[in-house]
Amino acid sequence: MDTNINTDPQRQERYFDLIDRLLKCPNGQEPEILDGASDLLDANFVQALIQTASYFAHHDNPEAAKFLIFIARELSHQLGLYPG
Repeated sequence: MDTNINTDPQRQERYFDLIDRLLKCPNGQEPEILDGASDLLDANFVQALIQTASYFAHHDNPEAAKFLIFIARELSHQLGLYPG
């Protein structure tokens, strides 16, 4: 069974472009960036955030990993992906 993001390559590319924009934006601009890409905010995007955070955690960029996990956690709550 394939555990990768279950979506088309073009959408995957858009997920990773959005993650890149989040990492490069000035602090505090994240909500504006996410609002502008609301069509991408779904469970697969949260999975892409976690996969990218895992990559950064294993490649000596713990701050980026923490940031992406924070975004993933917030989005998970907003999207109702898990209770709490």
